[in-house]
Amino acid sequence: MVIAPRGPRQDAVPEADAAAAGFPSRLPPHNPNAACGPGLPGPPHFLSAHPGPPVLVGGAARPLGRTSGRMRSSLVPLGPPVSQDRVITSFPKCYTPAACLQLREHFHGQVSIACQRRSTGTVGLRLSKVVVVGDLYVGKTSLIRRFCRNVFDRNYKATIGVDFEIERFEVAGIPYSLQIWDTAGQEKFKCIASAYYRGAQVIITTFDLTDLQTLDHTRQWLEDALQENEPGTCFLFLVGTKKDLLSGAACEQAEVEAVRLANEMEAEYWSVSAKTGENVKAFFSRVAALAFERSVLQDLERRSSAWPQVGNGDLIRMEGHPPETQDSERPSSLGCC
Repeated sequence: MVIAPRGPRQDAVPEADAAAAGFPSRLPPHNPNAACGPGLPGPPHFLSAHPGPPVLVGGAARPLGRTSGRMRSSLVPLGPPVSQDRVITSFPKCYTPAACLQLREHFHGQVSIACQRRSTGTVGLRLSKVVVVGDLYVGKTSLIRRFCRNVFDRNYKATIGVDFEIERFEVAGIPYSLQIWDTAGQEKFKCIASAYYRGAQVIITTFDLTDLQTLDHTRQWLEDALQENEPGTCFLFLVGTKKDLLSGAACEQAEVEAVRLANEMEAEYWSVSAKTGENVKAFFSRVAALAFERSVLQDLERRSSAWPQVGNGDLIRMEGHPPETQDSERPSSLGCC
């Protein structure tokens, strides 16, 4: 019986196609400019359609999903382009200067230069954690869904535990994302939600403009959230919801009390309406810009401290005495035997 040699499998992927698809090849590709698999030298891959979130594979950032074998430009961002209303080119303004975290109307100079040079490090691959807290039925979920999905529903059910949305931006030409956590306002879920406060870059404390008792409760909500984070590491916002339910005069009167409390909290104040969408996009754009700017500055500081300083930096001075010789270690005189 003669057994014919087996031919190649029909579903086998040629080595050249495997390299173009992002799979590791047995040998380095002959063309140094061609796309390579993980761990091999060459330009990175970029998404072509329906990508997942970027992940780290072999120390290099790679997106999940299909990849393209050719790189159109060294400045092509990971992932598909964000929607136009998520593109931030200039620094968003605050709601009122009376309770504002930053009055500057432009990005920090170092941040602008880093963005122009595309030297923002890994900021574009990170998520900034945003935690939204407040009483039951003040409109936390409505606020988040209006921004992330552009929908409003009067019949929302109370959030059980926690939920979150991830929203992608492009800030000064750099991709950036917010992970927005929606926490339950019910007391029985407070112990569960508090575990998700840790590691927040932004804390948004919400209240109902039509019920100022919920404004008084924001002190405790903020205190609970801050207990899980290091002091001075979070941007704080105080947000009044349901602005559409108040007349102009009534809204101004409620805002006077809210601004006073925001200043006590060292927070920035905003009034919004999830029903009409008033100020919702502007508010979250402001949140994204502030969080992005701090992330870039922190990354620049880490990278600068990683390099040894040469020149006028602090020098290490070695204090000591000249080395002693063998003769100096001997006794000055030797006794006679």
